[in-house]
Amino acid sequence: MKKGIHPAYKTIDIVMTDGSTFKTRTCYKGERMVLEIDSKSHPFYTGKQMLIDTAGRVDRFKKRLEKTQAVRDAKAQGK
Repeated sequence: MKKGIHPAYKTIDIVMTDGSTFKTRTCYKGERMVLEIDSKSHPFYTGKQMLIDTAGRVDRFKKRLEKTQAVRDAKAQGK
């Protein structure tokens, strides 16, 4: 392998959101990585995930699409 082209691979400390730490090897530039969110605090893993109101979004999109189609039809008839 060529020398001088590979990033430094070193051991760093990972700090979880609850304060627990562990060591891992990585190419991360810092000596310590503090996580803002992890499997102990992410809503998907904790079961507290909120459902998004997709039905309302779909209805708004359909209304907007109908308006656009009506404008296009009016222009086509006017030509």
